[in-house]
Amino acid sequence: MLNKEVTNIKGVGEKFAEDLEIMGISTVENLFNYFPYKYDFFEVKPLSELIHEDKVTIEGRVVHEPSLTFYGKKKSRLTFTIEVENIAIKAVMFNRAFAKKHIHAGEIVTLTGKWDAHRLQITVSNYKTGPADVHAKIQPVYSVKGKVTNAKLRKTIQSAINGYGKEIPELLPEQFLNQYKLPTRRNAYEVMHFPPNRKALKHARRRFVYEEFLIFQLKMQLLRKYKREATQGNQQQYDPQKIQEFIQLFPFSLTEAQNKALKQILADMKSPFRMNRLLQGDVGSGKTAVAAICLYASVTAGKQGALMVPTEILAEQHFQSLQELFGDKAKIGLLTGSVKGKKRKELVAAIERDEIHIVVGTHALIQDDVRFHDLGFAIVDEQHRFGVEQRRALRDKGLLPDVLFMTATPIPRTLAITAFGDMDVSVIDEMPVGRKAVETYWTKENTIERVLEFMQKHVMQGEQAYVICPLIEESDKLDIQNAVDLYHQLNEYYLPSIEVGLMHGRLSNEEKDTVMKKFAANEIQILVSTTVVEVGVNVPNATIMVIYDAERFGLSQLHQLRGRVGRGKSQSYCILISDPKGEVGKERMRIMTETTNGFELSEQDLKLRGPGDFFGKKQSGIPEFKVADMVHDYRALETARKDAAEIIDLNLLETKEDYYQLKCYLEENSFIEDKLD
Repeated sequence: MLNKEVTNIKGVGEKFAEDLEIMGISTVENLFNYFPYKYDFFEVKPLSELIHEDKVTIEGRVVHEPSLTFYGKKKSRLTFTIEVENIAIKAVMFNRAFAKKHIHAGEIVTLTGKWDAHRLQITVSNYKTGPADVHAKIQPVYSVKGKVTNAKLRKTIQSAINGYGKEIPELLPEQFLNQYKLPTRRNAYEVMHFPPNRKALKHARRRFVYEEFLIFQLKMQLLRKYKREATQGNQQQYDPQKIQEFIQLFPFSLTEAQNKALKQILADMKSPFRMNRLLQGDVGSGKTAVAAICLYASVTAGKQGALMVPTEILAEQHFQSLQELFGDKAKIGLLTGSVKGKKRKELVAAIERDEIHIVVGTHALIQDDVRFHDLGFAIVDEQHRFGVEQRRALRDKGLLPDVLFMTATPIPRTLAITAFGDMDVSVIDEMPVGRKAVETYWTKENTIERVLEFMQKHVMQGEQAYVICPLIEESDKLDIQNAVDLYHQLNEYYLPSIEVGLMHGRLSNEEKDTVMKKFAANEIQILVSTTVVEVGVNVPNATIMVIYDAERFGLSQLHQLRGRVGRGKSQSYCILISDPKGEVGKERMRIMTETTNGFELSEQDLKLRGPGDFFGKKQSGIPEFKVADMVHDYRALETARKDAAEIIDLNLLETKEDYYQLKCYLEENSFIEDKLD
């Protein structure tokens, strides 16, 4: 019944239906789900409870006749004083000259507008003569387009509730309604559109938050289940004895967190289902060591391994470190865009003949002519930098290889269980013993001379430094330090004793490689760069990271940049040069100087920035919720995830009558088939 066209609602003709269609409303159900984007609260509160710059409603007696002044072209300002709780409050109204006729000394008025607590002044947006209406306390405000007005939309929704309210199905089993004290779906819809009071609105919202999260988590859990069932048959019979011997060759002991992650991954490799796991670990936590052990496990099982990374520099670095680690235990190949002609042909043929056991490469790995003999284990590093199609292409190279996605971007738990709900997640949240924390300082640009001297002192002791800028070249729009200018300034400042290099995104891959190789070999002592150094290159000799205009970066990005230093034995430093104007920028700098834990930072960043910026909105896989907010409602998200897992594990959708409506809804709105192509 709810999928009936809106023309079935009393008062909706063809013309109005066309207007609603522009807003994405074509059915009765669409209309019910078109929630207000905000609510205006017209309840009168005591002055002591009013918050500065909030929209408030006050009621009082007009002290004197309003004063009207005109300025500019057809612009006016009406001012008067009202007495509220024996206090004189100034009221200002712009471009409402006609209101002078309605407002008279000695009368009671109700005013709604922006409150200025410092001046005891209200800038009026709505006014009403007489006392406040006790029935019109909360006004829903909708996002409307074209000829649709808020008043007409509200009237239409009221007609729909009167005509079809009884048809609204209850999706949640009774146990959840009772357990979490949630209103029924019909009641919640009515309250969201016509809230009688704040308390009822809060409970209605709570109901839809939980419902949205539960449905999303059920889809994720089902997807996970189907993926597992659809991908049987890649049971890797690795050699535990050889793996132990390999681990003992490492010059360090694995941390507890590394051991735990390794155990989870090896268990997946042994299971009859294909692995789909995310390995999260802070910069320097030792993900690469775990990855190497798993690649070796696959080699002992007679399979091939692949490691796909986002840049050539990173691919070369991994290739070299794996070669050192494996020695003669496995043959490693490097396949990037720079490998061309005869060399490439020979390498591709060797991969197909199983003469190469582990291939490290960029997206060159997923080109059509690259065929593996038997790919058993694939790792995608910094996975959010690859598109879904690129990841799938690598996965499809082998006979259902186990896939491990790795990221050094610490993703908050809230996001991980949402964006990666169809994956298993392993976390390395512990740093290797003896690794020194990078000391972080925040300073303003007027102290730059001291920063330059500090860098010079350390560079003269044989150390190296990064200097990061947000822009490549000067911009008219933004007054931000740019890489090209800064490079010239520093070059002049440090001549002739210190070599300064420049790196940015507009250089070709070959040019970037050349610069990075020179820096790694200490032929360049100070590298001025944009954020292209964020992921990857390991230069243990670099001990200083200076970041200009640091307030322009998110916390996670600042943390990634900071992770480029602190990789050697010497104490390392991160200096944030920043003069933030807003409170968020100042808070960001404060958090950076106090926190070195990437996961804590990522939680803070999520609160400051919201989820979209974490991965870039397009590929994030983060759903758009109508009511729920992943950051503020994270407890409900955790609860819904737990409940969804139980529903799927106990097969309640198939076996319990109470879950029938939920099952029908999931089938009608299923996206599972789309994801399993």
